Amino acid sequence: MSTNNPSSSYALGNTNTEHERLIWQAALLAPYTERFFREAGIGPGQRILELGSGVGDVAMLTARLVGPSGMVVGIERDGSSIARATARVAEAGLRNVTFIQSDVSEAASNGPFDGAVGRFILEFVPDPLAVLRRVLRLVRPGGIVAFQEPSYTPFLSLSTNSPLWFAGVSLIQETLQRAGANTDIGLALHRIFQDAGLHAPTMRMDIPLGADPNFTRWICDLLCSLRPQIQKQNLSLESLGDFDTLPERLRSEAATSGTVVPFVALVAAWSHRT
Repeated sequence: MSTNNPSSSYALGNTNTEHERLIWQAALLAPYTERFFREAGIGPGQRILELGSGVGDVAMLTARLVGPSGMVVGIERDGSSIARATARVAEAGLRNVTFIQSDVSEAASNGPFDGAVGRFILEFVPDPLAVLRRVLRLVRPGGIVAFQEPSYTPFLSLSTNSPLWFAGVSLIQETLQRAGANTDIGLALHRIFQDAGLHAPTMRMDIPLGADPNFTRWICDLLCSLRPQIQKQNLSLESLGDFDTLPERLRSEAATSGTVVPFVALVAAWSHRT
């Protein structure tokens, strides 16, 4: 996802490398997001608006939940991401997903929808409250509003016993914050939902944990996508040592620690439009 506002452009870019990272990340997060959406009440036959589609993973997950009698309309600004998402939807044999090229702050589609969802999207918009209020106009009374957003505070706290992992997480957070992202917006959803006119949301937090190489690659992959922003924000990778050997050193740290390292905390919030 990216936004039209030049001061809040998507910090991770829309390169092929970033698309591949998003696909890998989506596979890791899918069980958490699916459980969240099911608990929120998303199911067969519903028409769902999905914000910040990226390369289509959340839209496809939602499409499988609503089934062939339902429909998912994804909103995404970046044309290359939509092209990739459209191709992946076709490859998956899903006929109930369409994408609209638009900034999420200007979301408009034929409503009403039975629900609106998003994952890791509100953290990147300059005014998430305004976006949520706009989205509510497209959701029917009683419809579902469900967002999954990050919280870096517990993420950092749980990373302190792994110095290299902590250094990577800290650099990621600082880079994202300097680029305009709200890395702790997850916990703020309780207030944002109510300010938008919704009831206080039901909320939960999940923190994936792991130590295998497929899990620890996340830091390196994310830093690769963030490198242009790291340079732009006058930050440095020096605290992490030789970047070419970073993947192996992260794997070694996790393997020798005898414990696990955390992924970013996933804060889920859902409510119903009155």
